[in-house]
Amino acid sequence: MAIRMQNKIDTTFSATSMSDLVFLLLIFFMLTSTMVSPNAINLVLPKSDSDKQLVSKNVEVYINEDLMYFVNPEGSNAQPIAYEQLLPALQKAVEHDDSGMQSIILRADKSVPVENVVALMDVLNQLNEQRPEEQRYKMVLATEGK
Repeated sequence: MAIRMQNKIDTTFSATSMSDLVFLLLIFFMLTSTMVSPNAINLVLPKSDSDKQLVSKNVEVYINEDLMYFVNPEGSNAQPIAYEQLLPALQKAVEHDDSGMQSIILRADKSVPVENVVALMDVLNQLNEQRPEEQRYKMVLATEGK
C-alpha cells in the first residue's frame, strides 16, 4: 500500500494574467504615443545648441516651406491663413489664451525667408499697439535641439 503525499507542489505556471497585463500596457502606450504630437504641421525647424524647452503651449504660429501661415493648428487638417488675416486670427487666439505667459511661439521651417518672419513681427507689433504695456506679447522662435 503506497502512501500519497497530500502537499504536492504544482510546478505549472498560469500565464493568462500576464498576457492581460501586457495587452493593457500595449494599449496604454499606443494611446499615449498618438497624443504626443508637438508639430501638427510637418516642419524642419532650424537647429540650435540650446536644450531649453517651453512647457506651456500658448499661441503658436506656423510658417511652412510653402510660406503659408497657420495660427494654433489642430491636427494635420489645419487650414492656412492668408497674411491679411493674420492679425484677426492672432487677436482671436490671444483672447482665448489663458496661460498668462503672453508669448507667441513661432515655428518656422528653416527654408522660410527672413522677410516672412519680419512680416509676422510687424503683425505682432500691430497687435501689441492695441494692448497695454504689461499685456503685450513676445515672440519666441522654436528650434530643434541637438
